[in-house]
Amino acid sequence: MESIMDTLNSVDSVVWGPLLLIPLLLGTGLWLTIRLRGLQFRKMIVAFRHGLIDPGDPTGEGDITNYQALTTALAATVGVGNIVGVATALSIGGPGALMWMWVTGLVGMASKYTEAYLGVRFREEDSTGHILGGPMKYLRKGIGGRKGVVLSLAFGIFAVIASFGIGNLTQANAVAVAMHDAFGLEPVATGVILFFLIGMVLLGGIETIGRVTSAFVPLMIIIYIAGGTVVLIANASGIPGALALIFHDAFTGTAATGGFVGSTIMVALQMGVARGIFSNESGMGSAAIAAAAAQTNHPVRQGLVSMTQTFIDTLVVVTFTGLTIITTGAWTMGASEAGSMTAEAFSRGLPGHWGGTIVSVSTMFFAFSTIVAWAYYGERCLIALVGMHGSLPYRMIFTCVVFVGAISEIQVAWVLADIANGLMAIPNLIGLLLLSGLVARETKDYLNFDPLLRKDPASVEEFNARHIPEWT
Repeated sequence: MESIMDTLNSVDSVVWGPLLLIPLLLGTGLWLTIRLRGLQFRKMIVAFRHGLIDPGDPTGEGDITNYQALTTALAATVGVGNIVGVATALSIGGPGALMWMWVTGLVGMASKYTEAYLGVRFREEDSTGHILGGPMKYLRKGIGGRKGVVLSLAFGIFAVIASFGIGNLTQANAVAVAMHDAFGLEPVATGVILFFLIGMVLLGGIETIGRVTSAFVPLMIIIYIAGGTVVLIANASGIPGALALIFHDAFTGTAATGGFVGSTIMVALQMGVARGIFSNESGMGSAAIAAAAAQTNHPVRQGLVSMTQTFIDTLVVVTFTGLTIITTGAWTMGASEAGSMTAEAFSRGLPGHWGGTIVSVSTMFFAFSTIVAWAYYGERCLIALVGMHGSLPYRMIFTCVVFVGAISEIQVAWVLADIANGLMAIPNLIGLLLLSGLVARETKDYLNFDPLLRKDPASVEEFNARHIPEWT
C-alpha cells in the first residue's frame, strides 16, 4: 500500500505541479477575465440579483430553474473541501495558501461563467427528453473535428472516474466520520442510511435533485457561516494579524511553528490552487452540466448566475473556514491533524460541544449534497459516452459505492480524487481557451442588448432570432 501511495503522490505532484495544471488553471482564468473585460467584477450585483431575487426564466427550455441549477452546483462544490480541504491546505501550505485559494476563486469566476455559458449554448435533449449538456457536448460541438472528439471523450471518462472520488467515496467517508463524532453512530449504520437516502433521491432524477438542493443548501450554508461568525467575533482582535499573515506567507512561505513543519511559496501556491479547485470546481467543467439543465432564455443569463456559485463557495464559505482556523491558531496543529482542525477551531470559539457539533452536522449536510449532485454529473457524462442504457447501472453502482465509502479507510481515494479532478480539468480548460473568442463575442453582443438582464422573454427571443446564423 505504501508503494501505491508513493506512486499516486508522484502522479498527483506532476498533475498539480508548477508545469501543468497550476499555470493552466490560473492562466486560463486570467485570460478569460481579460477577454470578458472583468465580467465577474462588472456584473456581480446583476448576477446575484438575477439568480437569487428575480423569478428566473420560466419560459426558457430546461429541466430545472436557474436557481435550482445554482443550488445543485453549490451542492456539488460546498462539500468536504470547504472544511477538510481548507484545513489540509493550511496544514501543509500555511496561511498563505488561503490567499491563493482566493485568487483561484476570483479568476475562476470567469472560467465558471464561460463553461456555464457553453453548457447552455451547446446543450441538447437526450432520448428521454431531458437536457444533456456540459463539456462532453461543447467540446465536441463547439471545437469540432478530431480534436473536439478527443477532448470530449477525455473529459467524459475522467469525469465519470472523478464522480466516484470527489463525489462519492471521500464524501461518504466524511459523513460516516461526522456521524460517529457527533452521535456515536457506527459507519455501517451510516452506510445503510446513505444507501437508501441517495437511492431514493437518484430515482427522481434531476428534478428531485433540484428540489432537494434548493431546499437545504442555503440552510446548511447559513448554519455553518453563523457558527463561523460567532468564532470570528470571539477572536476579532486576531483578524488583522491573520490577514497580514495570509498575504505575507503567500509570497514568502511559512516558518515552522507548533506542529506546523514549514512551507515554501510553491507549496503554498500548489496547495491553494489544488484545494481551491477541489472546493469551487471552477475550470473543471462539472458545474456546466447543471447549468445546461437550467430554464433560461440565453446562455449569458445562466452563465452569470453560475459564476456566483464560485464567489459563495470560495470568497464566503472557504474564507470563514480559513479565518477561523488561523485566528484561533488551530492551523499549527500539523498536517496529521487536518481532519479535526476545523472542528478544533470552532470549539475554541464556541461554548461546550457546540463547535464540534456544528462542524460535524455541516460536514454531513455538505457531503450528502455533494454526493447527490455528483451522481447527476457522473450519470450525464456516462450517458454522453455510452447512451441512455448506462443510466440505471450507473445509479446502482454509485449507490453501492456510497456504502463502501462509509465503511472504508480511503486515504488512497483522496489522492485519486485530486488526480481525477486535475485530469478532467485539462481537456475542459483547453476547450475554454479555444472557445474564448466565441464566448467573448456573444457575451458582448447580448450584454449590449440587455445589460441588466431585465428584458422580457419576447424581446430575448427576438434577439436570439436575429442571431440564428451565429448559433448554428
